[in-house]
Amino acid sequence: MDTKQEILSERYALAMERIHEIAQETKDGGEGSVSRQFAPYFAAAADFLILLEDEGTFLSSGGQRTASLKELQARNRALYEDVLPQHYGRSYGNPDYAAEQLGEEFGAMLSFLYREMRSLIPFVYEGQTEEIVIRLELFVEVYASFTYAFGEAREGGRGGLPVSDVPKAEEISRILYWFVSDYTETAVESHLREMLVPQEHLALRIIRYADLTDERYLFAYGEYVSDNELETARFLAKLPQEKIDLMADTYTEGYRIGFEVTGKDLSRKRTAEVRYRLGFERLMRRAEENFERMGLEMVCYRAATSILYNPSIFKTGYCGGDVNRQYDFDHKDDRALFFDKTYMKHKLEVTRTAFEKYKTQARRYAGPAVMETFGERGFEPENKKSALRMSEEQNALWLEFRSLSGELQRQYIPEEERSFTIIAFPVPEIREAFDEECLKRLGMKDPMECYHAFFEEVIRINTLDYQMYRRIQQTMIDALDTADHCEIKGMNGNRTDLKVNLWKLSDPERETIFENCVADVNIPVGEVFTSPVLKGTDGVLHVSRVYLNGLEYRDLELEFEDGKIKRYDCSNFADSEENRKFVRENVLFRHKTLPMGEFAIGTNTTAYVAAKKYGVQDKLPILIAEKTGPHFAVGDTCYSHAEEIRVFNPDGKEIVARENEVARLRDKAPDKAYFNCHTDITIPYDELGELAAVRKDGSRTAIIREGRFVLPGTEELNRALEEMDRTGGN
Repeated sequence: MDTKQEILSERYALAMERIHEIAQETKDGGEGSVSRQFAPYFAAAADFLILLEDEGTFLSSGGQRTASLKELQARNRALYEDVLPQHYGRSYGNPDYAAEQLGEEFGAMLSFLYREMRSLIPFVYEGQTEEIVIRLELFVEVYASFTYAFGEAREGGRGGLPVSDVPKAEEISRILYWFVSDYTETAVESHLREMLVPQEHLALRIIRYADLTDERYLFAYGEYVSDNELETARFLAKLPQEKIDLMADTYTEGYRIGFEVTGKDLSRKRTAEVRYRLGFERLMRRAEENFERMGLEMVCYRAATSILYNPSIFKTGYCGGDVNRQYDFDHKDDRALFFDKTYMKHKLEVTRTAFEKYKTQARRYAGPAVMETFGERGFEPENKKSALRMSEEQNALWLEFRSLSGELQRQYIPEEERSFTIIAFPVPEIREAFDEECLKRLGMKDPMECYHAFFEEVIRINTLDYQMYRRIQQTMIDALDTADHCEIKGMNGNRTDLKVNLWKLSDPERETIFENCVADVNIPVGEVFTSPVLKGTDGVLHVSRVYLNGLEYRDLELEFEDGKIKRYDCSNFADSEENRKFVRENVLFRHKTLPMGEFAIGTNTTAYVAAKKYGVQDKLPILIAEKTGPHFAVGDTCYSHAEEIRVFNPDGKEIVARENEVARLRDKAPDKAYFNCHTDITIPYDELGELAAVRKDGSRTAIIREGRFVLPGTEELNRALEEMDRTGGN
């Protein structure tokens, strides 16, 4: 054992010794250590840390290899039980409960601390002693502040003057601030190392060496393992190898083609970053073989749980099941405790230092290969009154930080040299959407049988004949290239009434407005898209119900004026102001406005019909949903930070609509040119009254009318829709 490890082991032993004492001192409400109001909180946190100590002993003694599935499930549940939805009402992880028990002054801060202690679970499984020690010491330090204040009060205060038996809130806030500030450098470097440098990470060891026919392997991560992960692993274990190969090959080939079609040199790259959900390891094992044939090594990192690694309700990395999405939502603004200009500058400085250290590896990074899942239960968040919220000043700083950190990353990982791919598969929980009417219509009795059939449908959707779509979409593009603008109107209760202004071609023989997008980086096939001209893009975009990044929106409405959002609303909450806050935080990502960065027409009627057939339209991820109707992205364009790269359609024409008036500011005012977000909002075919290309002289060519493609040469797209009409979705 080296000197550093010896010191860490000593620090760990001292911290745990003190935590065992805390558990005793605060037992049954405590007596003589801290105020009775706070004793239950420290007791609960100390008991959890002792539980983690026991889990560490279990792992180091080889228990993971010999324990039964039942024991592993019980241990996994014990680690996460406190914040599961059924127990969350009385958890200190719940800021409202914490405020109720500990008071408004301390509730949010101590709820934050409680969550940070819970972030230790993966570090225990990875054996990262330093990550464990610094958090144990943080807990002990906060407890010491409370014991000191309580002791002072019991001794009669200073000079006989009475004092409070709890510390000042500012003191606890300062401790938390310096914890985050002091360890930001270590965390930033650690994250970049995982992202850029090939190594024997825990996840990669599982993918490479675990017996994937024995579902106990899922519990080796330390992630929450729900029925979704177990049943996914069981289902994939039974699939023939050729089916696994087809899924994995589609995923990795999309990644390779993404480089090919944009003229980027994949041979200069060495690492592909993979993101996936537990249960898909068999597919990832095949994917690694494919990446190796491309000359790439897989790298990956865990979706963040600790504040030092910037956790988000939008999980990035590999992850297990959702423990409690309300818990994540309640803590999405925890950075409000410390995020100021000093911290922002510090984090940018240490990020630059870390990138400098790994600059060679950064240039060899090819980009993310993302495997998404969908079908989880719907989530309607509740805005907790005691949850931390960033101030307007902090919101502005956060936007500035995102812009500067994005620009910093692009200096070391140029957009024009990297690519990505995204594919999505359903999780077993989607079976809850298969009601009796659906099962009867499909001639099935078991929802799991229905899930297996739908999974096969998704595989088929992900591997559709791209040549057919390329041909049909080119017909559509030829018509759209003659237009001055497009008009889009809703029906069946959809209030959309939009005019989208289009780029004007100077050389129609060599130039085109829309990209002919088939299955490469965005799987499955099925869209044509462009960057609209902002000036003259006006009107209302409305969808009755949509899921964006895992959050449900009802009656989402955005009004555009000259291509920028003028007004926004939804009907999720009774209070109109809460609705607007919800949209601003999660669609506008705290910006005051966003431009329309993309206008696209989805052509994948097969995916649309499959979703209708199984009754899961509201479960589709954006990745698939955007192909099932016209969609409009708010934020950056699809060519963000790569506007100078010439891009061509299969017919040889150059796509010239790669920027808009905002992106054009990139040379003079880059901080105003980009927003670091891009969210697609789709109008489904059954809510689309008309989408027409309108020429300068006012003449019109309808592309879609009353949910059907009417442009000559696109009729083949209606076959799936007509078949659905004939069979009633069967």
